[in-house]
Amino acid sequence: MTDKVVLAYSGGLDTSAAIKWLADKYNMGVIALTIDIGGVGELPAIQRKAMKVGAVKALMVDAKKLFVDSYVFPALKANAVYEKQYPLATALGRPLITKLLVDTAIKEGAVAVAHGSTGKGNDQVRFDVSVAALAPKLKIIAPAREWGMTREETIAYARHTHSD
Repeated sequence: MTDKVVLAYSGGLDTSAAIKWLADKYNMGVIALTIDIGGVGELPAIQRKAMKVGAVKALMVDAKKLFVDSYVFPALKANAVYEKQYPLATALGRPLITKLLVDTAIKEGAVAVAHGSTGKGNDQVRFDVSVAALAPKLKIIAPAREWGMTREETIAYARHTHSD
C-alpha cells in the first residue's frame, strides 16, 4: 500500500467498516481523521478503535473554537435556518470538516479522501462539492454509497472483517 486515503472518521459503524473496505478495495492505507466540532464522544477511544480496525494512522483535530468563531457565530448573526425552523448545525459543520480533511490529505500526501455519507442525503453533496472545489485532483470515495450494503449487511461485514 503506497497510496493513502484520508477518511472522515466518526467511529461509527459505517466509517469503521469503511477502513477495511477501503484498504481491500482500493489497496490504500487509511488515515482516519476525527474532527471534533462538539458532541464527539471520547476521542482517545475513537482513535484506538480506528487503529484496531486497521487504520495506518488516526488523527484528531479539535476544531470547536474554529467552528464556533468562523461558522456558528456568523450563522447566528445571519439568523441562518433551514426550512424556516431548523438551525443549520449539521450543514454548517460539513465545510469545515471537508477543509480539514483536504488539508490533512495534502499534508499526508494522500491521493484521495473518503467520507461515510450514503447516497441518500445532502451530506454527500456537501462533502463532494467542497472537496472538488478545494482540491479537484483528490479522488473522492464514499464507501457506504459504493458498497450498497444494508445496515444488517454492514454489521455482518464489520463483524467478519474485524474478527481477525
